[in-house]
Amino acid sequence: MSLGLPFVAWPFVGWLVYWLALLLLGYTYLGYPALLLLWARWRPQPAFKASYEPFVSVVLAAHNEERHLAAKLDNLLALDYPTDQRELIVVSDGSTDATSTIAAQYADRGVLLVPLAPQAGKPTALNQGVARARGEIVVFCDVRQRIAPPALRALLSAFADPRVGAVSGELTLPTTRGPGLYWRYERALRHAESTIDSTVGATGAFYGIRRLLFQPLPASCLLDDVFTPLQIAMRGYRVLLEPAAQVEDEEAPLAGEFARKARTLAGNYQLLQQLPGLLDPQRNRLLFQFVSHKLLRLACPFALLLLLVTNVALLAHGACCGGWYALTLLGQLTVYGLAARAAWGRSPAGGIARACHTFVVLNAAAAAGLWRFLTGQLGWTTHRG
Repeated sequence: MSLGLPFVAWPFVGWLVYWLALLLLGYTYLGYPALLLLWARWRPQPAFKASYEPFVSVVLAAHNEERHLAAKLDNLLALDYPTDQRELIVVSDGSTDATSTIAAQYADRGVLLVPLAPQAGKPTALNQGVARARGEIVVFCDVRQRIAPPALRALLSAFADPRVGAVSGELTLPTTRGPGLYWRYERALRHAESTIDSTVGATGAFYGIRRLLFQPLPASCLLDDVFTPLQIAMRGYRVLLEPAAQVEDEEAPLAGEFARKARTLAGNYQLLQQLPGLLDPQRNRLLFQFVSHKLLRLACPFALLLLLVTNVALLAHGACCGGWYALTLLGQLTVYGLAARAAWGRSPAGGIARACHTFVVLNAAAAAGLWRFLTGQLGWTTHRG
């Protein structure tokens, strides 16, 4: 029996591809997290924290955000921090709505408006904001999310340790369904990475850096919240996650999460161009974490496809251990079936079906991210959706 596949005439090749794909997927989603949790438990590197009140510049890039900007500025002005020790900088990136007008109305409350026209893109907007900043610490945030009142003090407490160059807040979602479940998994990885050394990125909704460590972002940069922390880590500083620095967001519909994730993963390909030292173990001490957490996920959708195809081929050719191959094929078909049930079922899907749906959609987004990178579809957004 022939399935028309090149490796079918050579069962060993199909067997090898099957096991490589299975091992890659198993390590990426289970092995690396398990290793991180053990590492964080047995070899933690605690950072020194203390009350710390430097002058802080909060930089907010906004494009056509009239719906959310006033609420965001009210939120930032209500943070528990001395008003004479902070400044708020709003960079209106070519906004054609009332964004600039709203920001200007807050001038008497210490908000500086930096208008850009025409639209230059988020990286340029952030570069312009930092160029105007006077603070020892620069804090970046997005427009839509709400920052908890004590969060700024919590974020700054980690900068009392001179080894720390960047600190990420912790984004929380109100539910554990769909993307919220995935985000809990992602947060656990970041917690563990921060405990052993540094996270390989930050939460764009709320993170801070030492201003003197900022390097201007390339104009096309998609992931400022990964590019900036990584280049700081490559200069020998730690990048921490501070759980007490809470920022809240709504769980995005899965369609919105697909678009966000495709953009994020396109940005991971771009990082290899913009930070070539990432793959040099002498320059990047976080190479193991970067490969395990970021790069291997780019290969997972293709590994899933290879796993399914080789699994069918090995069963069709009566490979030894047929019971094992039958079991793994059943497992894959169950996952995809539950994902379809969650996507197209008329009644609400259960938690397992939603988890399978999220897994499939986010892996499809990884494949879409490669397509976006290759075709240059690299637009920016200020929120998760």
